[in-house]
Formats: sequence, C-alpha cells, structure tokens
Amino acid sequence: MNNGDLVASHRVFLITGATGAIGEAIVRQLAKNPDHEVVMLGRDEAKTHRIAKEIVGVTRNQQLRYEIVDLSRRSQIIELANRWEGPLHVLVNNAAVTPPSRQETPEGIELQFATNVLGYFWLTRAFQIRLVEGAPSRVINVASYWAGDLDISDLEFRQRHYSNSRAYRQSKQANRMLTVAFAHRLKTRGVSVNACHPGDVNSKLSNNLGFGGHETPDEGADTPVWMATSSAAQEMTGKYYENRRPTVDRFASDQQAIEALYQVCLDYDKV
Repeated sequence: MNNGDLVASHRVFLITGATGAIGEAIVRQLAKNPDHEVVMLGRDEAKTHRIAKEIVGVTRNQQLRYEIVDLSRRSQIIELANRWEGPLHVLVNNAAVTPPSRQETPEGIELQFATNVLGYFWLTRAFQIRLVEGAPSRVINVASYWAGDLDISDLEFRQRHYSNSRAYRQSKQANRMLTVAFAHRLKTRGVSVNACHPGDVNSKLSNNLGFGGHETPDEGADTPVWMATSSAAQEMTGKYYENRRPTVDRFASDQQAIEALYQVCLDYDKV
C-alpha cells in the first residue's frame, strides 16, 4: 500500500470499532509504523485483548494498547477522556452497530443512534482539548455512501417503524452532516474533520444489513488509513471522501439542517 506523503513523526491514534473487520485492518495498518502509538477501543475485553496481542505480534509495535468503552454510553466516554494523558493527533470514529430489532441503552436511547451517531459526537467533543493540544490533528468519521432517511423529528424511531437498514442509513447521513458541523467549529484550532466511505467488506455489520462485500478488510481500510496519515488529507476539512478522493456530498449544503442536528445531539449531553 502506498500512502503517498505520510506524516512520519510520533503520532497518537485513537480507533473506535477496532475489533470489527475494517477497524482491525485500520489498526494493523497504522501499527506497522513504529512511530505510531495506536489505541484501540472495543467493548469485549477478551476479544479486544486477543486482537491487540495478534497485531503486536505481527507489527512488533509495543506502543499499541486498548481501552474498553461502550460508545453508546456517554458516561464511559467521559471517563475515558478524563483518564487520557497527553495529546491526541488522530481520532478515527469507526464503531457501528446494526441490531436487527430496536434496542435501547440503559439511558433509554435507541442503540443504533446512540452508538453510530452520538458515539461519534460525544467522543469528538470529549477529546477536543486533546486534539487541539496535538494540532495539527484530525478527526476521520467513517460514514458510508449508503446514507439517507434522516428524520430529525424521529431520530430514535419512536414513531417510524424500525428497520436496521433505515436506521443505519440515517446514522451515516448524520455522520456526514456532523462532520461539517465539527469542521466549522474546529477549523481555526488546527483540527481537520472529514468523513469517508470505506471499502465494501464482507463483515458482521454488512451481513446484518443483508449484504456481503467484494473487498478485503485491508482494501476497505485503505481510505480511512490514507486520511489518517496523508499530509494532503490534513489540508482539507469538512469534506466527504470515497476512494481517497473528495466527493460532492449532498448532505453538506443545508447548513440549517446541519446546525439543527448538532443542537439535537447536544441536548443528549443532559441525558
């Protein structure tokens, strides 16, 4: 894999969804560089420990470590941010769930919205200070070209019939819209914020949605890793990428809707 002009100095990366097919590939590719300190986020400690050990064995990167956090729970994200020491240079929001039936967190939030949308939102806000300390730094939101169906009046499917595919599409639209909102807020502080579609990989997530996938996990991770390491990617903010190229995003032009969504997500800080 040729990542072009890479940032070679010591960098700290935080990767969510690190035990999924694409997330694991992102971690492994990043950990191949001995200057990269890579922190994996997972929910299952046994699985996360096993995968971390395997990647260290392959890459010999002793700077790789993991944290156990349920990203659907704001309290756990805040606890992680409070115990974090030092700057953060790259945050890759990648975690997603696609439960076949409607589920809720202990706080009563629909699970897919809580994980796929609020998890990105809460983590980015919680680590803003660390990202500014590490500037120039960046946030990469792994979204999807399969996006749409967002209803800001019913984000948790309390009125609409829940389907995991519709809820997933909504969450990926929200990821792309919130990318623009955060890019606007952080552009003067040395933090770029961009979104991307990863490759189409056969994974548990895609299978839950009724799809397979024609690319390997490493191929699927290519664009997120390039965005996390390329000097060229640092120069852009508020953009949506496919196959390493900025692509016109139809969800990025309605600033009123973007700000309304940001404010709705902000209200969940009180839950």
